[in-house]
Amino acid sequence: MKNGDGQGKRIRSCLGALFGIAFTGWAAHAVLGMDMETPLLVAPMGASAVLLFAVPESPLAQPWSIMGGNICAAIVGVVCAKLIGTPIVAAATAVALAISVMLAFRCVHPPSGAVALTAVLGGPAIHELGYRFVLIPIALQSAALLSAALAFHLMMGHRYPRSFSGDASHAAAGRWASLWQRLSSVVPRRGRTEDASMPGASAHRHSSGIEALLHGDEDRFALARDCGELTCADIMSVVPHSPRVSNPSQYDCTVRTDTPISELAPHFKNHACDRVGVLDGGGRLVGAISQLDLIWGLYRQMRTPQGIAA
Repeated sequence: MKNGDGQGKRIRSCLGALFGIAFTGWAAHAVLGMDMETPLLVAPMGASAVLLFAVPESPLAQPWSIMGGNICAAIVGVVCAKLIGTPIVAAATAVALAISVMLAFRCVHPPSGAVALTAVLGGPAIHELGYRFVLIPIALQSAALLSAALAFHLMMGHRYPRSFSGDASHAAAGRWASLWQRLSSVVPRRGRTEDASMPGASAHRHSSGIEALLHGDEDRFALARDCGELTCADIMSVVPHSPRVSNPSQYDCTVRTDTPISELAPHFKNHACDRVGVLDGGGRLVGAISQLDLIWGLYRQMRTPQGIAA
């Protein structure tokens, strides 16, 4: 990653956090007025700001994570504070139960653990709020901070919240099906003798491209591509055609749509980038791939075509 690009990202993250926390405090003040019994800002919002503005692509920083996680943790924390008389036991129980509830509702948000602790250890002012603590300040401040993040990333031309396009997945499934039909003719020509019905045969074929790349076997690598190795076009998230979000210069490195996904790992490692831009034949930005996209693509590549189609 270029030093200038890395510094620019740090500055944007800091400005985003500055804007987010300031807006959250202002929104709380606008709603509560001079009510000093309710805190205008609670400490977990600072941790949430780190995720929302420094690593907005993380699954832990998505809207449902921050809203669902904080609200669930607040409810659990208030219940534990009311029912358990020993603060340390109440705090430990609140955090443990909050994690369980967040996992159940798929809204894991690390700062929510601090929300549960705040409900238990926040002092008399927090305890007097009772269940109002869930709505004000937690739900109010979480919504304000999330709104600030949505506005900030929109102004910066960043894609937030993270969205997944189903078009590439459907296209990939169709491509797998057609290449699977060709496999029976391709493999014998190369002297492959394993039976497609044998357990692990399909996974071996799909992983052969990565193995070939690591060992420098170009002939075997070409075979793997013929047998259905996924390309960047199959796993990328489509970028909307907008001047603010379809500019290739916002990415530290770019690849082509026909680049095999086994070639992506060095880009993330060597450039220390979070996302890789995907260009079409005309050099236009058509998609983006994150580290999570690559992991999911490699997982799909190791599955059988029947499993993918299902």
